[in-house]
Amino acid sequence: MSTEYRPVSDVILHRRSVRNFAPDPVPPLIVRELVTLACAAPAPHHLRPWRFVHVASADGRERLADAMGEAWLQDLVSVNRPVVEIDRLIARSRDQIMNAPALLVAGFTLDGVQPWADEARRRAERDMFVQSLGAALQNILLAAFERGIVGYLKGAPLFCADAVRDALDLPADWHPAFLVLLGFPTVGGRPQERAPARIEDFLIER
Repeated sequence: MSTEYRPVSDVILHRRSVRNFAPDPVPPLIVRELVTLACAAPAPHHLRPWRFVHVASADGRERLADAMGEAWLQDLVSVNRPVVEIDRLIARSRDQIMNAPALLVAGFTLDGVQPWADEARRRAERDMFVQSLGAALQNILLAAFERGIVGYLKGAPLFCADAVRDALDLPADWHPAFLVLLGFPTVGGRPQERAPARIEDFLIER
C-alpha cells in the first residue's frame, strides 16, 4: 500500500476496516503521531475529552483479554448462547486483542460537561462528548491508512467499561469505549469492496 501523498477525499473513500495484519510491529512513534492527530478532532466546549491507552505489553494485553473475556462470558451465558458458540466468540476476541500489532483503548472523560439540571440536557451533553470521540477515532484510522497501516474499531469496551478500567488500572472518571486495532496489511491482501452510497438514502433537502 502506497504511503505517498493522497488527497483527503481519496483516503476517506478507500479506507476499509481490515482485520488481518502482517506480523510487522507498528512503531510506537507512529502510534504517538496517530494519537496526536486524534487530538485535532472537533470537540465540545473547546475541551479534549478523549483518552487513549497504548496497550503494548504482553502482560497488559493478557489482563485486558482476561477481564473482557470474563465479562463477555457472563453476558453470553445470561442470554443462553450455546457453549460452543461462546467458546468460539471469546477465543476470537482474545486472539484479536493479543495479536494486533498495535492496540489502543479509546475512551473519554466528562470533565467540563455543563451541569444541566434536567436529565434530557445532561444526556445531550454526554452525547456531544461521545460523538467527539468518534471524530477522534476517524482521524486515527484515516491517518493510519495514509501511512500504509490498516485497522478497525471494536466497541466491546462499551459493554464492560468497569472490567477494562480495572484490568488497566485506569482512573475512575475514564469511560473506555472502543478498541483500535492496527497493523500493516498482509502481502497481497485486498480489502473488501464497498458498495457505492446512494446519496438519496442519506440526504434530504428542505
